[in-house]
Amino acid sequence: MRSLRAIAAVLLLAPLAVAAEESVPIPAFRGPVVEIVPEQKGPRRAIRFLTSSDYPPFQFLKPDLNPAGFNVDLARVICDELEYSCTIQAVNWDELMPALENGRADALIAGLRPSADLRAKAGVTRPYFRLPARFAVKRGGAAPDLTPEGLAGKRIAVAAGTAHEAFLKTYFPDSDVAGFPDIEQARAALKDGKADALFADGVGLSLWLSGTESAECCAFAGGPYYESHFFGEGLVIAVRKGDERLRQDLDRALDGVEEKGELADLYLRWFPIGIF
Repeated sequence: MRSLRAIAAVLLLAPLAVAAEESVPIPAFRGPVVEIVPEQKGPRRAIRFLTSSDYPPFQFLKPDLNPAGFNVDLARVICDELEYSCTIQAVNWDELMPALENGRADALIAGLRPSADLRAKAGVTRPYFRLPARFAVKRGGAAPDLTPEGLAGKRIAVAAGTAHEAFLKTYFPDSDVAGFPDIEQARAALKDGKADALFADGVGLSLWLSGTESAECCAFAGGPYYESHFFGEGLVIAVRKGDERLRQDLDRALDGVEEKGELADLYLRWFPIGIF
């Protein structure tokens, strides 16, 4: 498995290669029910963002130990949209919530998912990114029909004990769902021709498919799966409980940067292969 530093080095080079890609589909991240968020009146404020350093390409440390990644750039774009001054610092994951609760941070942008536990401790914005599941298949052959009927009797590699395995067992009951101890072994099964397809997190698959470990063996097939019961609602920003002013400001800024296409620009910048 590549180290986080090695992945970070690849990601810092990757944006230059994909910024001009025009054929990558980009979804709208706003839900069907949109809250109308009025602009707040009063003095401008500064926002102290915290992130972590261990979730590339969303956030990681550059060789100079400064934070980088999709979430880091998004925080800066949000601040430009709001015309607020901002700082962003990376800390250990287990330091994030205590820092928010004790007032050392105003907002957390660190790949957070809107669980019941998070909502009990903090306010959350609307999702700004979805984490789809995807199929990957070997290159060169005839792509299988990626439907429950088309994959009946086919062997699908997946990491055991994951939401992806549970999804397959629910919606692809006639497939041979082969659960492997970890995602690396599931990827190897597809690469070595021991599985007809691989089902996994689209972000991780994108990094693998565009990296050297896959040796260009495989490619995405079919479309994304967003079933929230299995794969969650997406990623959100957390603010202190009761800080409705900041939560609404961030929601308004997210709406603005998405409508202007800036969120799409960041997506194209940080994802070597489109995950949607």
